This record gives sequence, C-alpha cells and structure tokens, in this order.
Amino acid sequence: MALHKGSCHCGKVAYEVETDLSQVIECNCSICRRKGYLLTFVPRAALNVLRGEEDLSTYTFNTHTIHHRFCANCGAATFGEGKMPTGEPMAAINVRCLEAVDMADVKPVPFNGRDR
Repeated sequence: MALHKGSCHCGKVAYEVETDLSQVIECNCSICRRKGYLLTFVPRAALNVLRGEEDLSTYTFNTHTIHHRFCANCGAATFGEGKMPTGEPMAAINVRCLEAVDMADVKPVPFNGRDR
C-alpha cells in the first residue's frame, strides 16, 4: 500500500488515496471502454478528497449503483463511488488521474463488465 496523490486536469479537484497498484482493472463495460479507465478499488475511507468536492458532478446509469464522479469544470473522471459486494462503501479510482504513476509499470487485468 502506498499513498498516491490524484487530481482532475484543471486541478480544482485533488485527492489522496492509499492503494496497492499491483492489480489494476481494465473493464470493458460501456463507460470504462469509452473513457479508457484503469481502476483500482479501495474502501471509501482510503480516499480523502483534499479540495473540490463542490466541483464534482455525478453520472449514473443502468442500476444507478455506482456514482461516477468527474470535475464539472474540465470533465476529468477522477473516481467512482459505490458499494462492495459486502455492502461496505468503496471507491473506484481512475489510475490515469494519479500523479507520479508510470503507466508503463501498470499491468492491467482484464475484467468482462460488458456481460454483467
């Protein structure tokens, strides 16, 4: 586990998250495929929004169980919020919004979200 800093493109939204990037998910569902998400899942308590909570907009679709959060100013999709199968609050962090992460070192694991 390591502490990572993340932000949207314009910098209005900034956060820290404690996560392990050894398993990053590449989902093929309709939204992940279109946005190019690479995701790491953490308990919601591991995500600390430092600034810009008021600048976040939310998009939901299908069952409306995941709140896809994005900066209302620049549109960068920073993270999503939902629940783990156990019911515990969770955050799905877009690894592409994390600073100081060399994407060449990230090894995505495919996930078939399209057929769920």
